[in-house]
Amino acid sequence: MDLSLTDEQSMIQAMASKFAQTELAPLAAKLDHEGDREAFLANLKALAELGFMGLNVKAEYGGTEAGTVVFSLAITEVAKACASTAVTMSVTNMVAEVIQAVASETQKQQYLPKLCSGEYPAGGFCLTESTAGSDPSAMKTTAVLEGDEWLLNGAKQFITSAEFAGVFVVWAVTDKAAKPGKGISCFLVERDAPGLIISKAEKKMGQHASATNEVVFDNCRIPQSALMGELNQGFKIAVGELAGGRIGVGSMALGIAMAAMDFARQYMTERQQFGQPIANFQGLQWMMADAFTELEAARLLLMSAADLKDKGEAFAKQASMAKLFATEKANQACYTALQMTGGYGYTKEFPLERYSRDVRITSIYEGTSEVQRLIIARELLREIA
Repeated sequence: MDLSLTDEQSMIQAMASKFAQTELAPLAAKLDHEGDREAFLANLKALAELGFMGLNVKAEYGGTEAGTVVFSLAITEVAKACASTAVTMSVTNMVAEVIQAVASETQKQQYLPKLCSGEYPAGGFCLTESTAGSDPSAMKTTAVLEGDEWLLNGAKQFITSAEFAGVFVVWAVTDKAAKPGKGISCFLVERDAPGLIISKAEKKMGQHASATNEVVFDNCRIPQSALMGELNQGFKIAVGELAGGRIGVGSMALGIAMAAMDFARQYMTERQQFGQPIANFQGLQWMMADAFTELEAARLLLMSAADLKDKGEAFAKQASMAKLFATEKANQACYTALQMTGGYGYTKEFPLERYSRDVRITSIYEGTSEVQRLIIARELLREIA
């Protein structure tokens, strides 16, 4: 088994790392504490111009066509510097991929170049609702065809980048009589659609620079042509795309945790106690060894899932395994790093308190750790059925 990267993959990873460390890292603390929308949007535009907003999109639509392995590598590098930028990049790539997978040729030509080029700063993935989180099939948002227009009513919760999005992929019930998950369709909704309302940003524990909003559809009118894919067949689209999104979230968690442990490792060589560097103490050495070992295992799980996806093979189980392990171990690693740096790690002078806040959400969104365990168990039992 060859685990080495191709020249192209290594080059793009290096490009992501250089941009992250030179452009994103110096601003990350300011974006977290004070916010700077202009600077944040400028970085998103720069990432798009480098090809990072359409990593798995065909070149004919303005994408990089580099694949899922590269997507994972790039997200990890960006997350090492700024988790808020990484999540926006991840979701925008996911929106672009779902459009490429199921949209009509006209829709692809209309929206993909705008997402990939940065003309749209971001894309919005509108699935979750206040009463339909882990169970999105319970959604209440409806779409009713009136003449040659769809009338959308309902609200979507916790939508990443809603304030910046140029287009939203929206799921809504189109057949109320169907069983849960069977009468749902998928739509493309432009930001300026009449009746689309972006509520104020949520005040979150972490990832402050990334806007997270409620998106309300109040008699929102969209053209009949906004339907994406087949009528009443939208739920399976969501399930499929969430599997790919989990690779992104796991990769982001890995990046945050690697930044935390790298910081703690360096600190160990500089901090003196009992007349010697604390790096000499076996207890801390073992904490470091365990954390780096677990993060390496997470990286390999993510690479395996990404490679399967690139090969067109079934990857849902592997993506859930990778997301579960990477996010749980990343949370542990951030707290381990904070423990290794002691009281200083708890202050805002050090970045570890930000990493610890930013990483926490990764084991919740794109499917909680508990949901990942359900998916993994279901797939394991299906294999022997």
